Amino acid sequence: MKAEILSLLRERDGYVSGQEICERFGVTRAAVWKVIDRLRREGYRIEAAPNRGYRLAEGSCFGRDELVSRIHTGWAGRSLAFYDCVASTNGVAKAAGEAGAPHGFVAVADSQSAGRGRRGREWVSPKGVNLYFTILLRPEILPQKASMLTLVMAHAVAAALERETGKGAGIKWPNDIIMEGRKVCGILTELSLERDFIHYLVIGVGINVGAQEFPEELRDKAVSLEQACGRPADRARLFQYVMEAFEADYESFMRAGDLTPLLESYDARLVNRDACVRVLDPKGQWEGTARGITSTGELAVEREGGETAYVYAGEVSVRGVCGYV
Repeated sequence: MKAEILSLLRERDGYVSGQEICERFGVTRAAVWKVIDRLRREGYRIEAAPNRGYRLAEGSCFGRDELVSRIHTGWAGRSLAFYDCVASTNGVAKAAGEAGAPHGFVAVADSQSAGRGRRGREWVSPKGVNLYFTILLRPEILPQKASMLTLVMAHAVAAALERETGKGAGIKWPNDIIMEGRKVCGILTELSLERDFIHYLVIGVGINVGAQEFPEELRDKAVSLEQACGRPADRARLFQYVMEAFEADYESFMRAGDLTPLLESYDARLVNRDACVRVLDPKGQWEGTARGITSTGELAVEREGGETAYVYAGEVSVRGVCGYV
C-alpha cells in the first residue's frame, strides 16, 4: 500500500485527508498512520496538518515503492523488481524471462557489481548516483528485426532525458545517448531464440545521472546529467519518463513493423548525421558521410564518389573521424 499512497499524495498539489485515504484503500486511520510513518523513516518528507491531512513535500527516495508509485503505463514496468545491488540487471531479467516473467517486466538496481556494455566491456555502476534497469520483452517479431528495438529504446531514452532536463539529447548511432558531446547512456540488448522465433529479449539501460568521477579512460567520453545540465536530476522520475516514452515508441514500432514512425524524430537527434564518420568494419575501415537511418535501422553512409552503403549495427561500429562522436 505504500506505493499506492505515494502515488495519491504525488497526484495532489495540496493535502489529502486521512479519511479520503482510508476510504480509497479500505483501511483504518491507524493503518494509514503506520504507512506514513514507514515512508518518513525511509526518507520521505510528508507533512501532516490537523483537519487537512497529509502532503508530500518536494524530493523523492529511490526504491521499489517510489518507482512503482510512478508507473502509469499499460504494461512497461507494471511488473518490477528492485535490488540494492546485483551483478547485472540484464542477468536478472534473463533469469526472470526463463522463469516466465511477463512482457514488460523490469529489473532495477541501485548498483551493479558486474555491469556490462557492448562487446563485453565493463560498465562502471556505482551506488546511489545512476539509473540501471533492464526491461524484458516478448515481441512477436522475426529475430532479424530484434536489433531495431535497441534503436527504439535509444529514441525513448533521449526523449525522456529531454523531458527531465529541458536540454537536447543526441543519439550516436545506433544507441549511445549524447549530451554536451559525451556519452550519458549506454544500451545493451540480448535475446533468447527458439528456432526461428524470439523466446524473450532484454534491453539493459545505464544512465549516468549524478555528478561522479569517471575512470581516466572515460573522462573525455562520458558525462552525467548533472554535469551536463548543471543541476541534479531525479532518477525515479527519469525512470517513469523512460517507461512512458518506450511503451509509446514500442507500440508504434509494432504497429508499423519497422522504425518508420520514429525515423524523422530519430534522425533529428542523430549526432552523426551529415558528419564524416569512420566505419570500423572487420573487413577494413573506411570513411564516409552519415545521412541518417533506414526504416530497418541501418545507417546510410555516403562513400566517396556518391555511392551509399548501408551499415548494420551488429556487424560494425561507427566513430567520428576526429573523436568519439
